[in-house]
Amino acid sequence: MKEFTYERATSPQEAAAKARETLGAKFIAGGTNLLDLMKLEIETPQHLIDVNGLGLDKIENTQNGGLRIGALVRNTTLAADMRVRKDYGVLSRALLAGASGQLRNKATTAGNLLQRTRCPYFYDTNQPCNKRNPGSGCAAIEGFSRQLGVIGTSKACIATNPSDMAVAMRALDAEVETVDEMGRTRKIPIAEFHRLPGDSPHIETTLADGELITAVTLPRPVGGIHVYRKVRDRASYAFALVSVAAVVQRDGSGRVAVGGVAHKPWRVEDAEADLPKGPKSFSARLLADAKPTTDNAFKIPLVERTVAAALNDARQQ
Repeated sequence: MKEFTYERATSPQEAAAKARETLGAKFIAGGTNLLDLMKLEIETPQHLIDVNGLGLDKIENTQNGGLRIGALVRNTTLAADMRVRKDYGVLSRALLAGASGQLRNKATTAGNLLQRTRCPYFYDTNQPCNKRNPGSGCAAIEGFSRQLGVIGTSKACIATNPSDMAVAMRALDAEVETVDEMGRTRKIPIAEFHRLPGDSPHIETTLADGELITAVTLPRPVGGIHVYRKVRDRASYAFALVSVAAVVQRDGSGRVAVGGVAHKPWRVEDAEADLPKGPKSFSARLLADAKPTTDNAFKIPLVERTVAAALNDARQQ
């Protein structure tokens, strides 16, 4: 691990200003991903800004009947909140499917959204990786790509987003609240928060330099049956090969977001019109532009089967 300096921020605006003005600065809260990357010298921040003391750890009702989740709410706390369990069950289930209990006790809402890919070539500093070293190439494209993306990929990157929580947030149409160094706030729809790789896969979100996440808001509950299905190589502490976050209404309509297949949680709202027709029709539209590798072509039928299992779960509740 390379040397770095450290300070505790006293307000969100101050944290954003310090990050903007300090070369090589990073925010740190739970640190469950960042510290691992620092140990491997994949991330080498020169300065860490601790945001744990900013009071962004509350879950509050909003005026429109939704929930406002502070950026520092721990994953365990969020999954256990009775309002989340009752009205946003897909989110609680997704959180409990991620990592281990110990990590969920430390990991934060904002940190979960910002965690970086688990592509093996990103973690192997002896291999070229455009995420880690822009312009160096992508070893995954001609390498072992079983875990990696099948849609929304580019010639520069085929990595996937590892977050379970983000997939559920996408199905729920969450918004990400932020503040910048001038104290200006904005709300970013979760659909626009994560970027596809294009020619710059190292730029993973639409956050500006120094912009700090302060909360994630959920809209008024939409009802329906909430299901989260995760297919992985082992029963626990493993990232998804394919995951499905589904909110299904009694008439068969609903919302479905898929993880493990793209650089961001994958949802195609137009395809959801085909949900009442069944998983085959829906999945064909959802993955219409898929470009799998030989190693991960199995994900195409696996998405259809996982969607089918999620819809079946919903029918049985």
